[in-house]
Amino acid sequence: MLIDYLPILFYFAIAVIFACFAITASYLLGQRKRTALKEAPFECGMSTYGSSFRRIPIKYYVIALLFLIFDIEIVFLYPWAVVFKELRVFGFISMAVFIGILLIAYIYIWKKGALEWE
Repeated sequence: MLIDYLPILFYFAIAVIFACFAITASYLLGQRKRTALKEAPFECGMSTYGSSFRRIPIKYYVIALLFLIFDIEIVFLYPWAVVFKELRVFGFISMAVFIGILLIAYIYIWKKGALEWE
């Protein structure tokens, strides 16, 4: 029984050895000179203007959270689709209720204006 997990253990050992080798090689072969150019703040290939610490509007976080919520809920559709024929009417009704709740939530969010980018 445990012998079946030997290939996974072997693969994990190779991955750890490779990671340790890559880190050690970069440490031994890499340059360690500090220059003003390396210490300068860098973002997206452009120099920053003013303070880099600005308040970000909450709208970005709300959109991101809504995306995550609806994305995670959609993940539940895949296992349901796999066993759809075995669940028959009960599975269909339960998923219809689930999708209905998602639709009501989406309409509520839309009416509240949480998806507007003004």
